[in-house]
Amino acid sequence: MNRFNKLTSALLLACTTLATPLLAADHGNHAGHSMVQIDSPWSRPTPPGTPMGVGYLAITNSGEQDITLVAAQSPRAGHVSIHETSMHEGVMRMQPVKGGLAIPAGETVELKPRSYHLMLEQLPQPLVEGEKIPVQLDFDGADDMDIELVVQPLDGMPVDHSKMDHSKMKH
Repeated sequence: MNRFNKLTSALLLACTTLATPLLAADHGNHAGHSMVQIDSPWSRPTPPGTPMGVGYLAITNSGEQDITLVAAQSPRAGHVSIHETSMHEGVMRMQPVKGGLAIPAGETVELKPRSYHLMLEQLPQPLVEGEKIPVQLDFDGADDMDIELVVQPLDGMPVDHSKMDHSKMKH
């Protein structure tokens, strides 16, 4: 083996030896993903000119410690905030959740219509049926998570056109 090949082999061996512990090191709390489960992330289409949309999902904390959803962001919205809708003296009100949304240990918190939800603000374009909206959820007590909100039809039920009989329709 010539001198150049020996030097190259030694350098590769040194790089591999040094990189292995770095690749195996635990950088952060990766257990967070296993203790937080996101189910049914969805949104609604928005009419043209409407600068706001919503995001709904269920967050399950199967861990032993409480966690908090502290923020969210999306490249599809200028700003995303956590809101709560409530009734006050017969009037429905919506307001930001201060300090984040607590997800108690062993429980599921549902973000749904007329309750907690993500407010997608400053939308540059309408949300359209079938679109997938990327959102990053930021947690205190668990790892941040990337999800996709699927924009569902306004009635909330996906339409499966493959099972419809169109044979009697005139075009």
